[in-house]
Formats: sequence, structure tokens, C-alpha cells
Amino acid sequence: MKQLNQEEAKRIADRVIGLSKADECTVSIEGNRTGNIRFARNSVSTAGLTEDTQLAVRVAFGKRVGTAVINEFDDKSLEKAVRRAEELARLAPENPEFVPAVGKQEYQLTRTFVPSTAAIDPAYRAEVAAASIGQARAKKLVTAGFFTDSTRFACIANSKGVFGFQEFTDLSFTCTARTEDGRGSGWVTRSAVDARRFNAAEAAEIAIDKALRSVDAKALEPGRYTVILEPAATSEILGNMFSSFGARAADEGRSFLAKKGGGNRLGEKLFDEQVNIWADPWNPDVPVAPWDSQTLIARKRTDLIKNGRVASLGYSPFWAQKTGNQATAGHGNMIMAGGTKSLEELVAGTKKGIVVTRTWYIRMVDPQSLLITGLTRDGTFYVENGKIKHPVKNFRFNESPVTILNNIDELGKPEIIGGDEVPFQMVLPPMKVRDFNFTSLSDAV
Repeated sequence: MKQLNQEEAKRIADRVIGLSKADECTVSIEGNRTGNIRFARNSVSTAGLTEDTQLAVRVAFGKRVGTAVINEFDDKSLEKAVRRAEELARLAPENPEFVPAVGKQEYQLTRTFVPSTAAIDPAYRAEVAAASIGQARAKKLVTAGFFTDSTRFACIANSKGVFGFQEFTDLSFTCTARTEDGRGSGWVTRSAVDARRFNAAEAAEIAIDKALRSVDAKALEPGRYTVILEPAATSEILGNMFSSFGARAADEGRSFLAKKGGGNRLGEKLFDEQVNIWADPWNPDVPVAPWDSQTLIARKRTDLIKNGRVASLGYSPFWAQKTGNQATAGHGNMIMAGGTKSLEELVAGTKKGIVVTRTWYIRMVDPQSLLITGLTRDGTFYVENGKIKHPVKNFRFNESPVTILNNIDELGKPEIIGGDEVPFQMVLPPMKVRDFNFTSLSDAV
């Protein structure tokens, strides 16, 4: 089915709501067209384009809820979906945490659609792969990578007057370069809403350079080191923390924001004063939908951490009702303030330390303190007197994002980080952090 415009989507949503006999009805329509190209061993392995459009209808009779999903949009199919959702709702047990749907919201549109990204075609995707493969062959390296681009829309509506429509574009790219003998490895990732801000050759060159420089890695003793963490190295680590800013988990003693004896740590200084983190749906680098897709609550700019202090917590509709607070929208992005220095300038100001390109295989050790474990990979380097001296073998680490954000020496210029490996679209700076805890060595490159 073709991508719907606002008028077409509203007509379908109104039709579904009009068919419902339930106490309330919520409709969500989403469509996407996603292109991709994958390459490995310096050759394209797969390429394709997928298109899909789906409608979900959610109804409630009192506290009994039912949902049905379809991808056919004729009148008969729409009515069948509504009746199915109502049938399921009547059969369902009452939800003890049910909260009625939100009333009419004011959504300020965000700039999530860029024509240059929507215009990406198979030739463009082939050029992305060729930029990586050509450079790698010239340096006798082997590359593998994946590029995707997406054009999509989302429409939301309910029987209480809510309506929203938004179009989106985005792209993401990852590339791994390795020496033919497998002793050197480099990696890069890029994400953007606007294709004009993406340069495949520049990105691939970074992965290739790191692969060449990471050969003949030397072993360093595990221990606590000053590290320069690239944004990709901290994105998943910090993502675990950003997902833990819910008031309910804190109030119930299930998160690092729980206060001993009860309550939460809202307003407390838990991080270095340099740490400022917020969500902003209108951020030009990582714009997101102006509504929360689960609750339909309008998003707004929200500080999570202000000058090292916990500035806000998220409240689900049920927990807000239970505690007498206002329900909040979930965050679609995270932005962290930084400085003006590049990664290279942070390295130049470091007497002794380790540069970490990427972390992976991250697992939670202790949810209460957010202690995690993981490994470095794809380019880990020893720094001495402001210069990278040689590559080092990879480490396993045990660290908490709370500790990391308490041990900041310096922040660099923020960069866009996105893709499937992170829970939010992010803007993060490279960080120079002291006393990072490497616990053992890893033979992986």
C-alpha cells in the first residue's frame, strides 16, 4: 500500500472510530518504505526494499481492553478489525492499572522529514557500498557493512479528539574494516535524518584507518585507567541509564534512583556538575515525533540531569494517577551537552590513557547500581604524552554509567548517535573519564 497523506490517514482513522461501539477507541496507522544494502567480504550480499502499512485499533469497555491489527484498509476489513478488538475486550479480564485515554492534545510538529533522504534510490545505496569497498580494496582490507534508509508516516487518533500526523525520514550506516589476517579491526557508525549530512566515504575512511592502526596490539595489565570514550562507546551504556528514569521503579525501590527508606532521589546531585542531559523532540539533529506513541501525550523539552542533579522523573498515566502527579510522555531522544574539542584534541591533552572506539556485548550485572559488564572492540589504543603510541588488546570492563558520569575530566564536541543498538536517538560528546575499570583482557579484535 502506498504511503498515506494526512487527509487519507484521517479519513481512515475517523471511519474506524465511527464504527466502534466501545467506551473509547484509539487508532494508530503506520506506514514505512525501507531500503537497504548489505555488503561483506568486499562484495554486496543483499539489497532490497520493503513496504508495509498497518493499522492498530484499541478499544475499552470499562477496564477491559482489546486490540486488533490489520494491513487491509477497505471498509469490510476496517469493520472486521473493530469488531474483533471489541470481542477481545469483552473477553479480557479487567486491567487493575487501566487509565482512560488522554483527551485532545496540542502537537507542535517536528522537522522529521527531509526530501533528500526520501529520494534515496538503489543507485545511491550502491554508491554507499562502493565507497567502503573501493577504499578497502585499495588498502588490502576487507569490509562488511549495512546501510538502511527509511521514509515513513505515523497517524494517531482517539474518540476523545486526539489527532496527529507526522512524516519521517532517516538513515543509518555501519561499517567494519579488517585486515586480511584478522589482526586489525576498525568500525564506524553514522545516523542522520538528512542525507545531505551523511558522507559514506568519510565514514568508511575512519573504519579503515582504525583497522590499519590496530594491528599488532600489545597487552596492558587490567586496572583503572583514564579513558577517552568515543560517543559510540558510551551510547548503549548511557542508554541503560536513560531508560531507568521512571518514577515508579524509583518509588518502589527498584532502581538506582530509589532512596533508602522510601521515595526517590529527584533533585539530588548524583553526577559531575558538567553533566547536563535533556530530551527535546524539536532538536534539529535528532528530531522525533511530538507525541508518545504509547500514551499519545504531547512531548516537550525536558531536563533529565541539570548541572549533575536529577531534574525529572517519568510518570506513566497509572503511576501519576496513583501518586497525584502529572503523567509525562516517554522520551524519543537524549541530548548531552559537551565542549568544543574534537576527539583528537582530547587525546592531545592526555598524559596517559586509552582510547575506546566501541563497546559491545553489554550485560547488566546489578540493576540497583546500574553496574554493567562488556567488552571493547574495533580499535583500542594507548595514549602517552598526547599521542596514540600503539594499539592495545581489548578489555572486559565492569562499570556503571553513574560512576562514569561522576569521573569526567573533560567533554568533547557532541555527535549524533543512532541505529538499532541504542534505545534512543542521541547526541553525545566524547568523554575523557578517569579510573575506568578494566577487569581482564580479551583476545577478540
